Amino acid sequence: MSDATTGKAKKTPPAPLPEFDEETYLRLNPDVLVAVAEGKFRSAREHYEHYGRAEGRLAVALRDLPRDRVIVTARPGGAAEAPHAPAGAVDTIKLSSAGGLFVAGWINDSLDRLDTVELYVAGWSIAFSASGLARVRRPDAETVVGLHLPCALGFWGFVYAGQRLPAGKCNAVIRLKSGVELITIVNIEFLDDLELRGTVLHHLAAAHYPGPASFNAASSISQTIGTQLVDFSQMLTRKVVSAPYVERFHQDGRAPKASVITCLYGKPDFLTLQQALFAGQAGAEDYEFIYVCNSQNLAEALLKEAAIARLVYGLDITLILLGANAGLAAANNLGAAHARAKRLIFMNPDVFPKDAAFASRHLALSEDLPAAQTDIFGAALYYDDGSLMHAGMYFETETMPGFTLGKKEDACLLCLEHYGKGAPPKDVALLRPRAVPAVSGAFISMNRAWFEELEGFSQDYIFGQYEDADLCLRSLEAGRPAWLLSLPLYHLEGAGSVRHKVHEGAAAVNRWLFTQNWLEPVSAALLGPNPAHPALAEAAP
Repeated sequence: MSDATTGKAKKTPPAPLPEFDEETYLRLNPDVLVAVAEGKFRSAREHYEHYGRAEGRLAVALRDLPRDRVIVTARPGGAAEAPHAPAGAVDTIKLSSAGGLFVAGWINDSLDRLDTVELYVAGWSIAFSASGLARVRRPDAETVVGLHLPCALGFWGFVYAGQRLPAGKCNAVIRLKSGVELITIVNIEFLDDLELRGTVLHHLAAAHYPGPASFNAASSISQTIGTQLVDFSQMLTRKVVSAPYVERFHQDGRAPKASVITCLYGKPDFLTLQQALFAGQAGAEDYEFIYVCNSQNLAEALLKEAAIARLVYGLDITLILLGANAGLAAANNLGAAHARAKRLIFMNPDVFPKDAAFASRHLALSEDLPAAQTDIFGAALYYDDGSLMHAGMYFETETMPGFTLGKKEDACLLCLEHYGKGAPPKDVALLRPRAVPAVSGAFISMNRAWFEELEGFSQDYIFGQYEDADLCLRSLEAGRPAWLLSLPLYHLEGAGSVRHKVHEGAAAVNRWLFTQNWLEPVSAALLGPNPAHPALAEAAP
C-alpha cells in the first residue's frame, strides 16, 4: 500500500492491543501524560509497548475501584515485587446455631495497618472491617515479633447473622492497607448459643487493653460489636422466657395488694429467709411473693423450699423456673406478667426489712401519698452494720481525652453513684422524701399500670446492671421522676450471687449501652438546667 501523493509505501499502524485503554493508561500514569505532551513519545501506547508492559503498569480500566485504599498501578524501574506479609494469625473462629460468629487473632500491623479480616467458608463469607474489630494487647504476640513496647496487636470481632450457617474449614484472610494478604486455614468450632455468648463476654472482660480498661473496653465495642451482642442476647432472652415452668403455692380466695418479685441466683436459701422475715410482720398476708430462678440446677431444691415455706409461713408463693439466665430485666418482666396485684415490688434476694412495720407501712405510703410520689419509688438501704448504703442514685461522667466512643472526640462514660454511701444511719437530709434521678434496682416499688405503660425493664441490658437506672430515666422523661421514701431496708450487697468474668463482660456492654442511650440528656443536666430534661436537673443533689 502506498501514499497517493508521494508514492512511498505507507506503514499500517499496529492493531490496538485488546487489553489497552489509552485514556485509562494516561490517567493512571501522569508521568507518561507529561512525556507524551512534551513529544518524548508519540502516544501512550508507544510508551506502554517500550516500557510500560515490562514495568507491570496497568493499561485497562479498573472496575469497582476499592475505596480508601491505595492501588499500585506500576513499579517503574524494576520488576513488580510482592510486599512481605508480616507475622499474624487467625487463632480461633467460633460459630453458634443461631449464627453468632466470633473471630480472634493477631497481626503485626505496626507499619502496615489492618484493613479487613475476611472469612471464606463453603456457602458463606464475611469481611470484618478493621474499624469494627476490637483491638487488644497480646503479650504472646509481642514476644513473637520482638516488640519492646506494649502494642495492640490482637483483634477480635463478633456478628450475629440471625441464621444457621454451615461450619467446617475456613479460608481466613488478614488484609492490610497495602493490599498484602496473610492467609490461613482455620477449623471453625461449633458452640451452643448460650456458650458462645459466655465466651464472647468472657473474652471482652479478660482482654488486655493498652490503656484504661473501662474506656478501651467500651470503645472497642462501640462501632459494631456492642450492637451485635445486644441483638444476639435479646434473641437468647426471648427463647429462655418463652416457655417457663410456673407453679403456684397459694391460698384460695386471697387477693394480694402487692406482689414482691425476686430473682434468685445461686442460693435457694434466700426464699425461706425472706418468707421468715416477712411472715411475722403485720399486713404480710396482703403480699404475694414471686420468685424467678434462672438456674436449672436449683429447680428441685426451690420446689421443696417453696412447698415447705408455704406450709410453715402461710404466704402466697409463685415459683417461675427458667432453663437459663435470662437476665434481671427479663426475669422481672416475667414475674410482673404473673403478678396478681396492682402494686409491684422488685426486690433483690439479699434485701430484707429493717423495720418490723415495713409491710404495713409500705402499703400505707403507696395508698396515701400522691401518685406522683408512688408511681415509682425506692427506699433507703443499709449495710448490715447499720451504715447507709443508698439514698438515691446519681450520675457522673468520666472523660478520657484522646479515646473515642461512637462519634465523640473524647470518650465519656456514665457511671452510677449511690448517694449517701457510708453516711450515718439517721442523716435527716439524706433520708427526707424527695425526687431523685434514679433508685437502686435492689428495691423498686411501682404502680403496675405505670410499669406497663413504660413497657417494663429494657431487655437490651445483658444479665443485670443499668436496667434499673434506665427504667427510672424513662419514667423521668415521661414526667414522673422516681422518689426516695423513708422505708429502711437491709441490703447484704453481693451476698445473693457469685460474679464471674462473663458478668463483668456483660457489665461493660451495659455501660456502653447506657452511655449511648443517656449520655446527652444526663450530661446536659449535670452541666446545668436543660429545658428538654428539667426534672433531671431539678432532681440532682
